[in-house]
Amino acid sequence: MLTILGIVIGITSIILVMSLGAGAQELILGQIKGIGSRVIAIVPGRQPKGPADIVSTFTDALKLRELDALSRKVNVPHAQTIMPIVFGSEALAVGNDTYRATIFGATPLFTTLYDIYPADGRTFSDEEVRGYVPVAVIGSKVKKELFGESDAVGQIIRVNGINIRVIGTIPAKGQVSFVNFDEMMIMPYTTAQRSIFAIKHYNRIVVQADKEENVLSTVEDIKITLRNLHNITDTTKDDFFVETQAEALDTVSTITNALTLFLAAIAAISLIVGGIGIMNIMLVSVTERTREIGLRKAIGATEREILTQFLFEAVILTGIGGVVGILLGGSLSFIISIILTRQLGQPWLFSLPISAVLLGIGVSAGVGLLFGIYPARQASLKSPMEALRYE
Repeated sequence: MLTILGIVIGITSIILVMSLGAGAQELILGQIKGIGSRVIAIVPGRQPKGPADIVSTFTDALKLRELDALSRKVNVPHAQTIMPIVFGSEALAVGNDTYRATIFGATPLFTTLYDIYPADGRTFSDEEVRGYVPVAVIGSKVKKELFGESDAVGQIIRVNGINIRVIGTIPAKGQVSFVNFDEMMIMPYTTAQRSIFAIKHYNRIVVQADKEENVLSTVEDIKITLRNLHNITDTTKDDFFVETQAEALDTVSTITNALTLFLAAIAAISLIVGGIGIMNIMLVSVTERTREIGLRKAIGATEREILTQFLFEAVILTGIGGVVGILLGGSLSFIISIILTRQLGQPWLFSLPISAVLLGIGVSAGVGLLFGIYPARQASLKSPMEALRYE
């Protein structure tokens, strides 16, 4: 039992990492799919290729003239809707109570785009967007932190010295495409630009194509329009990049798969410790069973048969550890998925990939073979005469 413990720990770790990795991937991909396959995001700055490039996305490449150009049907004929977005974190105050939330500036289209509608009150109108009206819709957590159980509609929230009137509250929604609307104040983007952030650019422009089959052509129209507007002839010098949901899905899948395999490889290090333990105990077993080996060889057992016997025993030991590890890892993953679902407020699906099970069985058997060869070889080479004399 102590010998196979290292194998159990290693296989449990691998199963746990791969199972939770698959669950995380499903959750993230579900968030991306939540805003539809026809949605296209335009981000300012060059597309980041690594952590050092993230800063390049904080530019002012998207302004009113870009929005106007993209809104013209002659430039982007298959664009059904277009919405500029600004966002940032600010402290909200009601009396002596404060809460730091995300300010999300958008148009009324955010309700249909993210499938979010106020439970109480209403959302703001296009007229209020054009009029820079200081109104907002708040998420469930913002309401709870600032107003408790009392009605928030009609109340005033102070942000950077500006009075913002609450006109609606959103029911608990959680995250939608990495955006937690429970912790947000959503207002007209014009108000957020001028009164809250004091900027003239947008952090994003979101375009929704009229049909899914027109997404790729819409992406090309967007790129051509912005390149012409910015006098860009070399595509490697674009000061913006365009993301579709399909590209985001592929990117996230690649990243999560690579991360899962990396963590599984780290977890597999414990298998080396377990394998050495198997080898040690098999060497002890060979010494303790010297007379047995000599007796078997004296009555006709070949070196190959002795080798096979001890190798088989090593594989059986690691195989038992592998099965226990798979069962333990799957059980722990199931329990953790339940806990994460309750803590995150999002459905964390339990997933035990068949590849993880096969990997667990294969790796445990492989460790048995690898670390069992030397002890088995030592047993097969023993002289029957010397073995029978062994005390």
